[in-house]
Amino acid sequence: MGAQQSIHAGKAKIDVNVDFTPKLITALTLPPPFRNSSNPLSQIIGSLCIKHPNLFGGSEKLDVSWDKGLYDSSVLIAYRRPRPEWLSQQSFVVQHSISPEIGVHGFPVENFSRSGSSGVNLSRFSVGVDLSEPASSHWSSTTSIKLEHVRPINDGGRSISRDLDGFPVTCSGGTHDSMVVLKQESRYAKANDHSFTQLSLQIEQGIPVLSKWLIFNRFKFVASKGVRLGPAIFLTSLTGGSIVGDMAPYQAFAIGGLGSVRGYGEGAVGSGRSCLIGNSELTLPLQLQLVPVCLPSRDLDSDKPNDFDLRYMIALVLLLNKALEAAIFMDCGTDLGSGHHVPGNPALRQGKPGSGVGLGYGLRLNSRMGQLKIDYAINAFQQKTLYFGVSNVVS
Repeated sequence: MGAQQSIHAGKAKIDVNVDFTPKLITALTLPPPFRNSSNPLSQIIGSLCIKHPNLFGGSEKLDVSWDKGLYDSSVLIAYRRPRPEWLSQQSFVVQHSISPEIGVHGFPVENFSRSGSSGVNLSRFSVGVDLSEPASSHWSSTTSIKLEHVRPINDGGRSISRDLDGFPVTCSGGTHDSMVVLKQESRYAKANDHSFTQLSLQIEQGIPVLSKWLIFNRFKFVASKGVRLGPAIFLTSLTGGSIVGDMAPYQAFAIGGLGSVRGYGEGAVGSGRSCLIGNSELTLPLQLQLVPVCLPSRDLDSDKPNDFDLRYMIALVLLLNKALEAAIFMDCGTDLGSGHHVPGNPALRQGKPGSGVGLGYGLRLNSRMGQLKIDYAINAFQQKTLYFGVSNVVS
């Protein structure tokens, strides 16, 4: 579905990657009104990555990446200076992105199984510093501080201050929000042959450098546990978070969609100041059986079976037996009754329920390029949705 090429120019390495998978996935999961576009360039997707391992002769690293999707784009510039291993590793990061804001301002369609665009997009520009602390035991942590400028725009690229219903889309009430954000993230990971445990804690603090800049505290956690049950693996995770202080609608926790509650569109369950999401999944390997058949020979005048094709089929079945898995899952999520605390109450205006449950089954195909996931989910309104995804892609 794509192509990748690496070019070496002196000490610089340029990675060029074009991938058509997101176009297929997005086309299948977004409703028709959101896919219409008169700009032919909007159908071009891909990514470009430029890496320099020794920018100034002292092992300084420069990474420049550009990603273009059907409806979003992102440019990232990261500069890393070498430091001793026992000190924090520093990265200077500049990023600009444009993406549709569907999780909060999108409207649910087809019994909440999909979300359409309401014409609100976010243009984000940020500049800051990341500090990665040396890992100790099973823990690792990252601290960052950045200046962020958020500007809501319509589908035509013009700045807006209100949505289609006339409610503000920023905290300031103007056409943009500015903030200085101090973020601390800690991760815990432990694994053995029978189980694994992962925990992620994130705290963001808005610093009032100027009087009109946002002051808030945002907390989020993700806890995951996996246990091997014979040939099967049981996975469960719990995600939660809350935000207090100043808040723009786009900062709300969006509940629903792939990676949240399957069976619902992005944010179709609800959006609130707080959230709690639970996911459980049981995966087990599929064993395919080879049925002996008499294959035609390459020599049409011969009645002997084609041994080469037979060996190829056996090898293919053995490969699929190792790579193909079946899964059953259940997802649930709630805004804990905090939807009406979001400025403008977009969840209530869009008729979102605030809580939801999704059930389903799927297939997992593991390969060196990543894991292909196909999920078939049904929500509480008996609406069925098919999801395609690729995770852990090796670049």
